[in-house]
Amino acid sequence: MKTTFRPAVVLFGALTLVVGGLYPLAVTGIGYVAFPEQVRGSLVTQGGKTVGSSLIGQSFSSPGYFWGRPSATGPMANNAGASSGSNQGPLNPALMEAAKGRVAALRAADPGNAAPVPVDLVTASASGLDPEISVAAARYQAGRVARARTLPRERVEALIGELAIMPVLGVFGEARVNVLALNLALDRAYTQPD
Repeated sequence: MKTTFRPAVVLFGALTLVVGGLYPLAVTGIGYVAFPEQVRGSLVTQGGKTVGSSLIGQSFSSPGYFWGRPSATGPMANNAGASSGSNQGPLNPALMEAAKGRVAALRAADPGNAAPVPVDLVTASASGLDPEISVAAARYQAGRVARARTLPRERVEALIGELAIMPVLGVFGEARVNVLALNLALDRAYTQPD
């Protein structure tokens, strides 16, 4: 018994030290050197105060701000501790009702906008925490934001263009914009809405 028990305990201790201690320390150290911003959570600061993360969606409800994708992390929107999808398939009546309600809310917030509502503004993402929306979704909201801030729509559209993240190599992914970065840029450049 001692001949099998002792090597098992030694192997268990060695693997615990390597896999549970040395390897995580090495990976974290490499991360701090190679990707320091990402390791620290991609935090966004303004005026010395942390206002969010560029990797986690934020909730905005004022008409003078761009709104992100709906969050399925209820009851509190964009709750990183409850990250998960709604698990509702395209044939689920609950998904259709939720999308209809979101379309109605977007139409009520901007009654003069007759453009088709981009799908990413009415469907929750898989994680429920998407920090980005499509450029089409940002442009759909540009009129409402411009009116709330008493700006020409062209200025708001130009800001969307400046902050747009283009597809990798021009083909992988789609053009998108980070909602937090866009709203903070609006606050820096123009007066903050009520």
